[in-house]
Amino acid sequence: MQNGDLIDLDITGVAHGGIFVGRHEGRVVFVPDTLPGERVRVRLTDTRKKAFWRAEAVEVLEAAPERRAHVWPSAAIDRSPDERVGGAEFGHIELGHQRALKERVIRESLERVGRLELPVSVGPAGVDETPDGTRWRTRVSLHVDEAGRVGPFAPRSHRVIETPDLPLATDAIARAAAELRGAAPGRIDLVQPADGRVRVLPRPDGSRATGTVEVVEERVGDRVFRVDAGGFWQVHRLAAEALTEAVGDRVREAAGDLDSDAVHLDLYGGVGLFAAALADIGGASTRVVSVESDARATEHAGENLAEWVGARAETARVDRFVARLRADASARERERLSRGVVVLDPPRSGAGREVVEGIAGLDPRVVIYVACDPVALARDLATFAVHGYRVEGGVHGLDLFPHSHHVEAVVALRR
Repeated sequence: MQNGDLIDLDITGVAHGGIFVGRHEGRVVFVPDTLPGERVRVRLTDTRKKAFWRAEAVEVLEAAPERRAHVWPSAAIDRSPDERVGGAEFGHIELGHQRALKERVIRESLERVGRLELPVSVGPAGVDETPDGTRWRTRVSLHVDEAGRVGPFAPRSHRVIETPDLPLATDAIARAAAELRGAAPGRIDLVQPADGRVRVLPRPDGSRATGTVEVVEERVGDRVFRVDAGGFWQVHRLAAEALTEAVGDRVREAAGDLDSDAVHLDLYGGVGLFAAALADIGGASTRVVSVESDARATEHAGENLAEWVGARAETARVDRFVARLRADASARERERLSRGVVVLDPPRSGAGREVVEGIAGLDPRVVIYVACDPVALARDLATFAVHGYRVEGGVHGLDLFPHSHHVEAVVALRR
């Protein structure tokens, strides 16, 4: 068969990345915009590989009971596949079932990649989540093409799709996006920090935001964190608080009271969110080191951690920091590290073998892993297991990206 051919498929599974799985004469076919239990008509888009094909859904022949009207009409299956926006791959699925599918993706990733069988749960970001899982994005990136069109990209492309609505964004960001006119080609970031006012940050040709860098404030409970307007902060309006609570709960369950004389690490620490969580648990004199490669974020982390006399922030690549610590730490420092907790929140690619082996070589009492990619999590947990670290309490998933395929997970490990 060739690209462009139409075939009918029974969808039987879900794969990582927001795509679903059917089979045609024994060959796997990956297709978005459907869900397990459906029969759909699809158009083949990539038949080059022997192991699998890719396709686009064009019609639902038999709908699953969990299918709903898409929360984002611009991404719905009744639009031409070329005109659907990306970023809401699960928006046609009942919200509870989305979370069940995310549990399944995490569990199957652990089994397939990590050879691990662990209990997995996925819950909402918090009680203040909207009933339909919309209006949560406090940060949105839109793109501007050469013709001046503004909007998100279509899936798996750099083609800009204009859309009249942004249902996953907060109301304020959606209003600001609707007023964008005359932007130069590139990218536009819209950011709504804790004060509620939307910042519009043009990035012509995809460069960094132009002009003076504004520092904004974000809040987690009563605590204030300073961060660049265009710097990294959790996207979901409830995410920072939900993750702080999840990390704190895992630390208390796995480590109990923190040893005030131990050394604790927050790796890939950003502006110090999890370092602050550790310091809150341990008290004012707790020794916590936040490690982050971005110098601006580290500068803010130092300010955000200033109230704890035992906390500090270092600018360094995590792999180099861990390797240097293993090589240079004194016997006394290593003993303190062995009584400490390491929190790591790596990028989507995961920490990787070198970093995991380096952390294990420091022999921390407890490791808390915050993951945004199930496959990378499974791979790193398998490496930790080789070095004697086992997961305690299962995998605690948080649906910080409703209506998309993304999911966050927090795991505690002990040797």
